Amino acid sequence: MSDELPAAPAPVDRARSFGSVAEAYDRGRPSYPSDAVAWLAGGEAKVVLELAAGTGKLTRELVDQGHAVFATEPDEAMLEVLRERVPEVSAKPATAEEIPANDRSVDVVVVAQAFHWFDHETALPEIARVLKPGGHVALVWNSRDERIPWVRRMGDLLGRQDLDTTSAEHLVHSDLFGFMEEASFKHWQEVNRETILDMARSRSSFAVMDEAERERHLAEVLAFYDDYGRGMDGMQIPYVTRCYRAVVVDRDDQTTSSPDEPSQEGPVVSDGTDTDMLLIDFR
Repeated sequence: MSDELPAAPAPVDRARSFGSVAEAYDRGRPSYPSDAVAWLAGGEAKVVLELAAGTGKLTRELVDQGHAVFATEPDEAMLEVLRERVPEVSAKPATAEEIPANDRSVDVVVVAQAFHWFDHETALPEIARVLKPGGHVALVWNSRDERIPWVRRMGDLLGRQDLDTTSAEHLVHSDLFGFMEEASFKHWQEVNRETILDMARSRSSFAVMDEAERERHLAEVLAFYDDYGRGMDGMQIPYVTRCYRAVVVDRDDQTTSSPDEPSQEGPVVSDGTDTDMLLIDFR
């Protein structure tokens, strides 16, 4: 079964299709390994803007690593879960095509599991606009490791959209960003007979099924679990976290630097005061 939605809606509308399954998304989707999160951010504490932040899976990791994080998400239902999961973060409804942030206001723009939904012709200039000189954009996808036969069978059931990271190529072909770096990290997600159903419910394809289709699909997923799971001991699903990042091309001197190199001005980290909120002009 494909994880793709039926053709026609615009990218932003498709991205909002997850709202009806927001709680299942939060319970069923894997988090991100700490070493991958550190690579995405590129070192010391930074001001990070997360686009399409969903229910805050990556947001929580970024905050726990000491970054000052602002989050946007176009779907209000997803945003509500994010605010419960990461209450200390300022999170607002917005799209990547119209970012409510000042020019050159953030060190990093990060996107998890969502870059393929963007209108890249509009979103990339917006991302470049809000990045400070020397800042970078970072993309990440959790992809099941389908080199393992039973994981391939899971892909037959759940779809393989998460395996497709080709939209990262938009960075390669953009003159707004420099060389694109890549890295991958391995980790495992533990699921049980209940959370594997949440994983199935969290797919965009599930959101558009009728009730009978949903019941049949969930029955197929449970049958799969009964074949390959370990009962009450659950199942460990192997993932490869695929990461990409590229430094914005400075509009003044056309130079770039590595994300791991500290900027000459040093990082600007929010302490949560109202003055710091000026960095992100949330309206």
